Amino acid sequence: MYNVAFRMVKDEHFAEDVMQESFLKAFTKIDSYKKEVAFGAWLKRIVINYSIDFCKKNNKLKADDFEKNLYKIEDKEAEFTEVVNFDEIKIKEVLSALQSLKTSYSTVLTLFYIEGYDQEEISEILKISYANCRTTLSRAKESLRNKLCEI
Repeated sequence: MYNVAFRMVKDEHFAEDVMQESFLKAFTKIDSYKKEVAFGAWLKRIVINYSIDFCKKNNKLKADDFEKNLYKIEDKEAEFTEVVNFDEIKIKEVLSALQSLKTSYSTVLTLFYIEGYDQEEISEILKISYANCRTTLSRAKESLRNKLCEI
């Protein structure tokens, strides 16, 4: 759960606080756990929601970050001056590049690739439209790809 919080808030001390507050919230809301999903999944959702709330409160994540991505994306082929072998990039480099992205991009990529949520679930979690989620995810992927090409 700490790793989930850390990937979202990008600071180890804040991640510890988020994790602790999430556990307290889960403990006080344990009666609402209906056993429809695994306990770990229920707890992870609390940690994710609390992490998002934390980022919003601290102005790290704004609704505007998602809204400005709403316009239609034009299909363009990326032009690379050199060939990058993505198989040789290490996990730490990918996570470092992910952390260096703007918060809205890293949040969407974390929820999609690391936490395994689909785009519909992400749009519900972040309270954005499905189209906006798709656009943000597409731009986040492109931004991450560009960061990895710089390595």
